[in-house]
Amino acid sequence: MIRPEEAQSLHTTQAMERGAALGLLPLAASILFYTSPTTLQQNSLYQFLPQACAYAACLIWIRLNSSPVQRFGLSLKLLPQGLRWGLVTGLLLGIINALVILYLVPFLGGNYKFLADTPHAKIPLWIMMPWTILFIAVMVELNFRGFLLGRLIAMRLSTPTAVLISALLFAFDPFLVATFQQLHWIAVWDGLVWGTLWVTLRNLYVTIVAHAVEVILLYLAIRAVLN
Repeated sequence: MIRPEEAQSLHTTQAMERGAALGLLPLAASILFYTSPTTLQQNSLYQFLPQACAYAACLIWIRLNSSPVQRFGLSLKLLPQGLRWGLVTGLLLGIINALVILYLVPFLGGNYKFLADTPHAKIPLWIMMPWTILFIAVMVELNFRGFLLGRLIAMRLSTPTAVLISALLFAFDPFLVATFQQLHWIAVWDGLVWGTLWVTLRNLYVTIVAHAVEVILLYLAIRAVLN
């Protein structure tokens, strides 16, 4: 948890923030994507529009503000706490989501076997584990929790609203939806959990580790079943 003096320091830093409205750019890009013609939405490159806008906005925001590492919650002193909380959270979410995908989804008439044809499944195991998964976790958490969620809060949105918006944008990322189809809904509660952890601890290592550990568990479990 954040100590009172740390919370005051964080509040002061946020009050001096510039360009917080840049966090609205990925939201606008997502709206633009889903209001575009269906043929355009099916274009693989166009599916990365919201992510491209988010990373561009993040880079501009970094140039405008001091101490981005502290604002994201990436100070090295936070790493031990991030490893502890992230490992526990990732294990719990990984087990729960594996059970949902492998048992609940088929019970409800859904199918998870299409996952064998996703880009993630086609990457060799030695590349995917753990390097690609860790890289994806770092980039996604920098985007949706460190940048987007942080900027929504800096714009004085209520914390629950900011967490919900960031979780929905994460779950409805066009590439994620196209790749994981109906399973993309799982990302909603993942985003809610990770977002809540970030606003509580202000520690991005927590969400990065939790994200990576969960995906590793899911990847190994589903790969074992499909093979």
